[in-house]
Amino acid sequence: MTDGAMSWEQAVSWLRNQPDQASLVKACFFDDPLLAAAQRFHASSEWIATRSLLTSPPGRALDVGAGRGIASYALAADGWQVTALEPDPSALVGGGAIRALAGESGLPIDVVQEWGETLPFDSSSFDVVLCRQVLHHARDLGQLCAEISRVLKPGGILLATREHVISRREDLPAFLASHPLHKHYGGEHAYLLADYHAAITEAGLALEQSLNPLQSDINLFPMTLSDHRKLVAKRLRLPSVLVRPWLMSWYGNQLDDPGRLYTFRARKPAS
Repeated sequence: MTDGAMSWEQAVSWLRNQPDQASLVKACFFDDPLLAAAQRFHASSEWIATRSLLTSPPGRALDVGAGRGIASYALAADGWQVTALEPDPSALVGGGAIRALAGESGLPIDVVQEWGETLPFDSSSFDVVLCRQVLHHARDLGQLCAEISRVLKPGGILLATREHVISRREDLPAFLASHPLHKHYGGEHAYLLADYHAAITEAGLALEQSLNPLQSDINLFPMTLSDHRKLVAKRLRLPSVLVRPWLMSWYGNQLDDPGRLYTFRARKPAS
């Protein structure tokens, strides 16, 4: 197939069949058995950091672009009442996989097959909307954020994690060409940081946190902040003890590599 011609299922299946990509497959939780992958995600440094940004106590959560369902599983395991929104029916990377995961785990996850730009839910329905690696796949980023805002309850949280950021629009082709999957799949639309911020705020949400690549384990997984602190110390020729969070934050803001990861937390104003 030519570049951009594969479906997401075909691209992931291709990756799983590459002998030299086994570690990446596992890091992306594309490995089987799915229940074991979901349990590993629930115990990961990424999910521990994600959990810290969610509201408490657990309420109703919408997992937009749920994929294989690993985040839906983690939410449900933590006591959330979960709806998984996934347009792809695939048994490998879509709704079929989520239903199988829910059945095997015994966790109640409601699966809805629809696109995020047209959410089939009443307004003010959810306490949290989680988008893990989703906004950069949006066909219409502004419309997606507007729909998320609509279905959030007043005071509810949008948490969009691991979103690809580019500094210049002309950087997108270079990023796609270097990515192990997106060069085969046509659904990637990495955006400027300002584009994400504008889409979120123009949807009526208050942006509370915009975490750069070195501010959260969410953006660094399968590595951690501790791992990267050592790398930054080596790069800056400093003792690790001097690499404080403020320095990591500053250094993260200087990064310019196409496709670097950010996480956004926004709140719907209370009425």
